[in-house]
Amino acid sequence: MFRTISLCGAMLLCQSSYAAGNESAFNPAFSLILSGSYGSLQQDPATPATGFAMNPYPGHEQGFNLGESEMGISANIDPQFRGAATLALDPAGGVSVENAFVQTTAFGDGLNLKFGRFFSGLGYLNEQHAHAWDFTDQPLVYAVLWENQLGEDGVQLKWLAPTEMFLEFGAEAGKGRGFPGSARAKNGSGAGVLFVHVGDDIGIEQSWRAGLSLHRTRAVERESDDVPDLLGNSVSTAFTGDSRTTGLDVVWKYAPNGNLKERYLKLQGEYFRRSENGDLRYDTAGANISDSYAVIQSGWYAQAVYQFMPRWRTALRYDRLDPGIASVGAANAANVIADYAFKPSRTTLMLDYSPSEFSRIRLQLAHDNSRQGLPDNQFFVQYIMSLGAHGAHSY
Repeated sequence: MFRTISLCGAMLLCQSSYAAGNESAFNPAFSLILSGSYGSLQQDPATPATGFAMNPYPGHEQGFNLGESEMGISANIDPQFRGAATLALDPAGGVSVENAFVQTTAFGDGLNLKFGRFFSGLGYLNEQHAHAWDFTDQPLVYAVLWENQLGEDGVQLKWLAPTEMFLEFGAEAGKGRGFPGSARAKNGSGAGVLFVHVGDDIGIEQSWRAGLSLHRTRAVERESDDVPDLLGNSVSTAFTGDSRTTGLDVVWKYAPNGNLKERYLKLQGEYFRRSENGDLRYDTAGANISDSYAVIQSGWYAQAVYQFMPRWRTALRYDRLDPGIASVGAANAANVIADYAFKPSRTTLMLDYSPSEFSRIRLQLAHDNSRQGLPDNQFFVQYIMSLGAHGAHSY
């Protein structure tokens, strides 16, 4: 059935699965992911995609770089709860908390409650950690709309329906600390997410999953630097208003005779559309003019991953963004760019080799046309190594 195939899916560094029942409170499962890369780029990687200068843009690193190391620990707490934490070790020093949550193990009836810090269940890629990505980087739409991933401090409730077809509903309430929201001191929830996933098997060789997502939050004085205006100046802005994003994701997998270790093909795509409406303060350090601001921005990607023989995979991805046409109040009509008349895009080719289920070496080529007039041919070499116990990834 679909639930069985979904445990390892596309064999993304799918180590031995440590089910919650096998973990001990006195002997927690421990893992360490080591990664690094070499990057060759023709343009400044910090330059954002055209039309998205008000969005954070996690750029690449040039030359040799130690990637983010990821340390994970998980264990049963008691018969009712299980805990897990993932710490990101920054190559420049310092530790940040990616995930640190508790989830129930005894609710039954398909219900599962998670609370703490976690990656949101919206979309398809958002819950996956970096070492499970099929490419060195996230799609452009994830980079500009979610700063690679939406993390939340809050609660998540999922319900797996008792049906032959895979049917899952989820709801989240959180602080709204990550972009496009902004951390603020208030009681109650600062952001909310609703999502539904449906999927099934087609014989023993095929499976699919589709999903719908809705995210809502509010930003208060969300600052952006180096935003170009109509005169070509770089200014700082501050946005206060509501943000609403809808998303659609689809995944299809095929493996001859159901044997994922030999060969498989995975096709996937996601589309997100964000609407923001509120007030914008232009040139906060100078003119500091405030007026209404509204924009609808969107983006999508489509990709194919093909394992053509054991341990060897190749993949192709195409990204495209639409910055939209901003509606700006009269006071800022001469300051803020409203129509960029350019749609950023990128094409990426990947080849990787996994000597074992614990290691992966990757080559990646990309033609990045996300900045108007600044085409960028990019080349990356990446390694990902897994130490210790690391559970299977989701479908």
